[in-house]
This record gives sequence, C-alpha cells and structure tokens, in this order.
Amino acid sequence: MIDHPTFTAIENPVRAWRQAAVNWRLDDLIAAADFLVSGERPMASVADLSAEIETMGDRSGVLRRALGWVRVGVRSPRETRLRLLLVRAGLPEPEVAWLLRDSSGMLIAELDLAYPDWNVTPEYDGRVHADDPVQFARDADRWDRIRDAGWDHVRLLNHHVRGSGVLAVRKVREALIRSGWRPGL
Repeated sequence: MIDHPTFTAIENPVRAWRQAAVNWRLDDLIAAADFLVSGERPMASVADLSAEIETMGDRSGVLRRALGWVRVGVRSPRETRLRLLLVRAGLPEPEVAWLLRDSSGMLIAELDLAYPDWNVTPEYDGRVHADDPVQFARDADRWDRIRDAGWDHVRLLNHHVRGSGVLAVRKVREALIRSGWRPGL
C-alpha cells in the first residue's frame, strides 16, 4: 500500500470574501475587506477584490457597495465600524492610519482615524492593553504626545459606540466643531 500525503484545501481569501456575501451584512463585508487589504502583509489588494467581483459576479450588488467603503490601513474591525458610523452620521470621512509628525518630520504617532484639517483624532479604545501595564503606560504616553502636538484626542470606549453609536458621534462632532469644522460647509 502506498502512503499518500494528506492535503488540506484552503480557500483563497478573496474568494472566501465573495462567498461570505451570501450570509454577511454589508458592514461585516467591509470590515473583512479592510482586513484583507491592510496590515504589514496584506492578503489582497482592492484591485484583487474588484477583479473577483468582475470575474465571478455580484448578484445582489452588496460586494460592489462594500468595495466602495474599503480603506487600506485599517487595523481592526472596530475602526471600520467607527469610521462608517461617523460618516453615516454626516461627519466628514476621517483619514485612516494617518502619520502625525512634528515640525521636523519626526513621527509622533500613527493615528487610527484622523481629521488633519481640524487636528482631531477619534480612537476606539478596546481596552485590549488594559491588563498589560507596560503597554498601557506606552498608550498613555502616546495619548499625551498626540495632545501635546495640538490634537484633540477623542477616546471612544465600547459604551460610546454601542447601539446606534450616538455617544461616539456626539463626542467626535463636538471635537470637530471646537476645532472649526462647520456642518454642511
């Protein structure tokens, strides 16, 4: 008897994303696509996602709608959800993974979401580092550096984004208005 190696088939991430459209909601597809096109070693590009749609189709149109919201550089599904929440509430779309630098060009921090025109940075704080005192201290120092650079750092916790996210939207809207943004202009 000949012993054959066992192979495990793993679906292509782009194809799996397309197949998930049968059961997933729009925002979940957006968050998954953000994940696929971001990180140090992205699994796909926006062009790959678009090509999959063109090749294999999108009967309901949900993938094309999702693709319009995909942004490179997102670090977590909560960032995606916060960005969508803010934009859908009528706030400007924030930049993603924006590099805050001092006047000499030195990096101060990478901001998850940023409004550079108004020096406002909303940030979802999932408290993942709260149990790690060293990381929490680094985070606190980072928050200080952001504020010292003249930015309004809006920390958002789970209770701010829960449900309709009205608390998160209010906090970010107030920060933008304090910084000179005017709705509808």
